[in-house]
Amino acid sequence: MKRLISILVFISGMHVAAAAPDPRLDALKAEVAAKGWIVYGARSDNGTWDLFLSRPDGSARRNITNTPDSEEAAPRFSPDGSRLLFRRLPKGTTIDHDRWGFQGALVIANADGSNPVAGEDGAAPWASWSPDGKQVVCLDKQGIHMLDRETRNEVRDPMKRQGIYQQLFCSPDGQWFCGVANVGGESWTVVRMNAKTGEMNAVRSFQNCTPDWFPDSQQIILSSRPAGQKINDGYGYTQLWAVDGAGGNDRLLYGEEGFHIYGGAVSPDGAYILFSKSPQDGSGAENAGGEMCILRMADTPTIAGESAELRQLHPATKDGPVLSLGQGWEPHWTYAEIGAK
Repeated sequence: MKRLISILVFISGMHVAAAAPDPRLDALKAEVAAKGWIVYGARSDNGTWDLFLSRPDGSARRNITNTPDSEEAAPRFSPDGSRLLFRRLPKGTTIDHDRWGFQGALVIANADGSNPVAGEDGAAPWASWSPDGKQVVCLDKQGIHMLDRETRNEVRDPMKRQGIYQQLFCSPDGQWFCGVANVGGESWTVVRMNAKTGEMNAVRSFQNCTPDWFPDSQQIILSSRPAGQKINDGYGYTQLWAVDGAGGNDRLLYGEEGFHIYGGAVSPDGAYILFSKSPQDGSGAENAGGEMCILRMADTPTIAGESAELRQLHPATKDGPVLSLGQGWEPHWTYAEIGAK
């Protein structure tokens, strides 16, 4: 099948290339429509960042925070889908795509946004869920902390962070952490750490970030900007990759020259990938977010657009359908059902 199908539409004596309907997209949309909910941050009508829920096909979208006097960002469902954590920032704060985990206050709420409980500003940085959802894992200069969800008191002694400085997440089985670290003379290295012993290994070095776990706790999804790209003034573009926790079997999932790919997350059953793409580094956090997308895992690796250099490096691309969900930032997915407030 050709990568691009177009028809010519003549308007006022001029011809414009218009994409023909792609039945593969319709099939993907119908396939995911009833598979739980997506949560994400997006600009509301009043210009501030709010949190939104939608079905994975983009339908049933609703604002679940609607706070004109503050900004909400980086939502994440608890493993059972019953709760939500996110950062709340003072109105007018610019979200820093590298340092957002240190910004604002940690808020824990029900999955529909109801009953939000905010902590102190700057407390519990880089908070994420424990596998049972009863604790949150946090990261600061002093180390890695495990806090009780309700009291926010530490439930065990802190662990040394060993160079990890952002984006810390616990594996679904509770055995590992992943994060971004300065190790071995390299910055922007994704690492895996044993959650009990602190033993650590590099997963992928040189210009990598936004790691997250596959449901099997054995693989990590991450954004990577491989060295040696000639495009974009030699700077290159960020792509979405999968790597074993031990640091082997790395493989391209999605790439598109002209766009940076960030915020990759795997669906609860491992069958789909959720991510954002934007011409700007950081997926547009400082502006209005990027284009959120869903891709089948079975259709990876997929390369979109002309992407001549990338296609030369990865000739076996499957060019699968990519479903767009509109603008947003840091989307996350649960298969749990969520009712209205």
